[in-house]
Amino acid sequence: MRKVRIIAEAGVNHNGSLEIAKKLAYEAKNAGVDIVKYQTFNVDAITSRYAELAKYQIENIGKVKSQKEMLSELTLKEDDYIELNRYCEGIGIQFLSTPFDIPSVNFLSKFKGWSVWKIPSGEITNYPYLVEIAKTNKEIILSTGMSTIDEVENAVNVLKDNGADKISLMHCTTQYPTHFDDVNLRAMVTLNEKFGLDVGYSDHTKGIEVSIAAVAMGATIIEKHFTLDRTMEGPDHKASLEPCELKNMVNSIRHIEKAMGNGIKSPTLSEMENIKIARKSIVALRSIKKGELYSADNITTKRPGNGVSPMLWEQIIGTPATRDFDEDELIEM
Repeated sequence: MRKVRIIAEAGVNHNGSLEIAKKLAYEAKNAGVDIVKYQTFNVDAITSRYAELAKYQIENIGKVKSQKEMLSELTLKEDDYIELNRYCEGIGIQFLSTPFDIPSVNFLSKFKGWSVWKIPSGEITNYPYLVEIAKTNKEIILSTGMSTIDEVENAVNVLKDNGADKISLMHCTTQYPTHFDDVNLRAMVTLNEKFGLDVGYSDHTKGIEVSIAAVAMGATIIEKHFTLDRTMEGPDHKASLEPCELKNMVNSIRHIEKAMGNGIKSPTLSEMENIKIARKSIVALRSIKKGELYSADNITTKRPGNGVSPMLWEQIIGTPATRDFDEDELIEM
């Protein structure tokens, strides 16, 4: 099985602080994830002053603001992203940030070694944005939350028509947190069958079990929000994992990767030595004299399993014993 890419979604859980953003990168590295991801946006470019907060955002921050006011408190400066990228490189974890507007696409595309884009669900119908990203000819991971299958198809076609040739899809539910009955993991299978593309899962549920289940169902990428502390103020902290939980998720996914195997049903090397211990052979039920015919009255099946297989029972019944046998002795043909 190909190694699952695990993305730790730091998002805006840095609360506008470069220091916290670095701590998130450190914890992501310590948890064993492959990528730590943030969000890059120009507040004036992505939202008008009339845009309202989502219900979950109001509940989580405990105060009524406009989107613009909230996002203004959650941005990093361009120099901060440059420093953050440098820091991630230094500690050995891949830095990634989702752009929410074209100016941010242009800014991030200048980063050395930038090789992949993560498109958020909210931009799946943003035609000029999709075109701009596709033109960079880099790998694209497209989130599909809130989307119909037709909207996903339209977005994929726009990306392909404008130069994108490596696209992965992320099934997700854009609700924080996502209730289990809204997850619909089988939609991953639908996306894979429809488009023939690698499919992953962006997990907004509480806990880690859905991410693990997604891997068992074939997800090639897992993305999960995380924070330093769920009690911190901000819109996404409450639906995020804390560092120890993130590490537990990574370890569990790596175990599932190993457990998936190659699909061939055959005994493993570790099982082979147990066959003779766990299986049975045909043995003498009582003392048997040479020439006596084998029957259900004088043979039975018992461990160990290194003698004649009980699957040959019908062939044994009615044949003469080749020699004398004591009780429990392995029968010979």
